[in-house]
Amino acid sequence: MNILVAGGAGFIGSHFVRHMLKEHPDANVTCMDKLTYAGNITSLKEPLCDGRFSFVRGDICNAALTEEVFAEGRFDVAVNFAAESHVDRSIASPREFSATNLMGTQTLLDACLKHGVRFHQVSTDEVYGDLPAGSALKFTEESALRPSSPYSASKAAADLMVLAYCRTFGLKATVSRSANNYGARQFPEKLIPVAVICARRNRRVPLFGDGSNERDWISAEDHCRAIDTILQKGACGEVYNVGADSVCANIDMVRRILALTGRPESLIDFVCDRKGHDRRYALDCSKLRALGWEPLVPFGEGIAATVRWYEDNDGWVDDILSGAYMLKNIRVPPGGRVSGGKTS
Repeated sequence: MNILVAGGAGFIGSHFVRHMLKEHPDANVTCMDKLTYAGNITSLKEPLCDGRFSFVRGDICNAALTEEVFAEGRFDVAVNFAAESHVDRSIASPREFSATNLMGTQTLLDACLKHGVRFHQVSTDEVYGDLPAGSALKFTEESALRPSSPYSASKAAADLMVLAYCRTFGLKATVSRSANNYGARQFPEKLIPVAVICARRNRRVPLFGDGSNERDWISAEDHCRAIDTILQKGACGEVYNVGADSVCANIDMVRRILALTGRPESLIDFVCDRKGHDRRYALDCSKLRALGWEPLVPFGEGIAATVRWYEDNDGWVDDILSGAYMLKNIRVPPGGRVSGGKTS
């Protein structure tokens, strides 16, 4: 089985690369990643030593390079993690989100259609908009798409493009919409790594509004297992929600992290709320569970393990905060390839 993982040097993508190499001895995995600020070649340190793995530095919006990668790779499956994903950045600069998240996805769809490759789109629960705070409601795959931010709007548009290719062209494709992910090696612009890093350095932990916004959380490992399950058992043309029934208010998450790091709640710094800030996300994942998947990482244990990872990897954190990791990325020039640990 030959697999293309677009965006595989990012947080969730790098977990997926590891998962597929570990769980599928017959898998050959190619990662294509632009290595933006959130893509880190060192996140693939172990896979880069595996003869079944290769890396291509490239932008999925580059149709010529994408075609070249597909022609060489003879892929059976392409999984798309590549995305601009930070809501605040999308509010400040919407255009680049539309370019990568929609047009980049369409470039991959065209390549999959030409080469007969099955496609999986990794999406987000944010495409549904939000639910009333404190409610017991959950989004199903049939819920209306009501995105609130340029980020979620660009992801919703990409989802619809995938499903349109299924119906119009007969492309074999699936879509998954995931809750918030947590785990090792997440770029420190998202809530959990920001809170852990600030707490460990005795800095103020910024928190939007009053912190009452609620999010569903899932470990990156459980998310990757879900995608693997969809690839094996999911029906083409279908959407699957991916969550772990671990809804938590942001302020409660920060309090949990402060407790785990032994820091006082006085470090919480309530800041001006985000524009259009969604109140609550929660997912009904019964459709995915019917395929035999269920989350295996207990919420409390997973968060504690994540905090420990950041505590044990100060060097990684220092590289991220200083920007030194970008210099390591430069070792792979645009269009460059790494296979068996050797750059070409």
